[in-house]
Amino acid sequence: MNQGMFILLFIGSSLAVGNPLYAQQATPSPSSIRLPVGGIIEHEYSTLFDLYRQLHFNPELSFHEMKTAGRIAEELEKAGFEVTRNFGGTGVVGILKNGPGLTVMIRTDLDALPVVEETGLDYASRVRTKDDQGREVGVMHACGHDVHMTCFTGVARVLSQLRNHWKGTLIMIGQPAEERSGGAKTMLAQGLFQKFPRPDFILALHSDAALESGKVGVREGNALAGVDSVNLTIRGVSGHGGYPYATKDPIVLAAQIILGLQTIVSREMRAIDPAVVTVGSIHGGTKHNIIPDEVQLQLTIRHYSDPVREHILKSIDRIAQGMAQAAGIPPGQAPTMKVLDEEYLPPTYNNPELTRRVARAMTETLGEPNVVERDPVMGAEDFAYFGRTPEKIPTCIFWLGTVNPARMEDSLREGGKPLPSLHSSRFAPAPEPTIKTGVMAMSAAALDLLGK
Repeated sequence: MNQGMFILLFIGSSLAVGNPLYAQQATPSPSSIRLPVGGIIEHEYSTLFDLYRQLHFNPELSFHEMKTAGRIAEELEKAGFEVTRNFGGTGVVGILKNGPGLTVMIRTDLDALPVVEETGLDYASRVRTKDDQGREVGVMHACGHDVHMTCFTGVARVLSQLRNHWKGTLIMIGQPAEERSGGAKTMLAQGLFQKFPRPDFILALHSDAALESGKVGVREGNALAGVDSVNLTIRGVSGHGGYPYATKDPIVLAAQIILGLQTIVSREMRAIDPAVVTVGSIHGGTKHNIIPDEVQLQLTIRHYSDPVREHILKSIDRIAQGMAQAAGIPPGQAPTMKVLDEEYLPPTYNNPELTRRVARAMTETLGEPNVVERDPVMGAEDFAYFGRTPEKIPTCIFWLGTVNPARMEDSLREGGKPLPSLHSSRFAPAPEPTIKTGVMAMSAAALDLLGK
């Protein structure tokens, strides 16, 4: 990802009057806010770090975040929020009203991943549990959601203590099941925007495993990709491995289809349309000398537009059907394709005007060298759903650096040690600079939007 400096685009006075993005709210100057926010963060950091350790040590899988959600609810209540628990499954909604004004929503995710931790930290997770399929798995915050929740809690404390600096309504939500998707849709389906004050803006942050701690990354417009999960079943005619001519081998056909799928992006998509087609899993057969009846493929596709998505899905089916026909597969045993609608995620779009405003507030607080532009990525986030409702609420998610600068420098040297990525069993953020920067950055953005 690029780490070039983000060029700020300042909002002119000629923009539309009445649009809350450009409302003149006499926001306190950065110098008047930086000191009290920094003081609160320093005072609260020891307990925030204790919270981080506890969350990291006790991760929970998607839609099973009971203890995690309970702890976040307790933290919001201590900060003076009116809290609703178990909304959208294990979701949490906290509301802090502070007079008339705009409404800002800040979201954190709660869940962890089925990963066995290998960081060697003294607070490393040792959790083992059964997943929804009954398999025993390790559990780890390998995507930094423990960082997100800790920063979220710090922001709740900061804004609660600085109520004389802002007016309006602050909504803070703990969302379940981001990793397997479904948590955002569930909260929205249960009436998040109808049962609670409807936000004017929605903000979130996400850990960045390739950015130094102390920095944040921003991206206007498309920021994260849309994603689909596809199950492709390749069928054949089973038989003895020594007599392949008497069979229709689905393993050979699956291999040909996998290679054929690689031409979708390289030969069917415009070079300026980012897309990915990856076969992440292949299962077929039981023994060396048996040609099986079928092979199961699991695919992920990534895209930034609905037309690209539709083209990829149609091409997958076309290639599978065509190659099966060429291999002589009987018509009744043609490949079958299933798109898992429950796992679909749309692209995450950062409202450009809101993102510029957030970037300006963070730049004035953190300093220009610490706010950098990031490229769009092919990872996905169900935060996207919050901006795709009929209300079309402006949303912005920004990246939070997590890497110790010395470790980053070493990784960039020839022969240096590669950095663990998100979802790696060795992903270990540098806690203090990461948490302090996250709290400062999000607090600055919220105070700018809610300034008196």
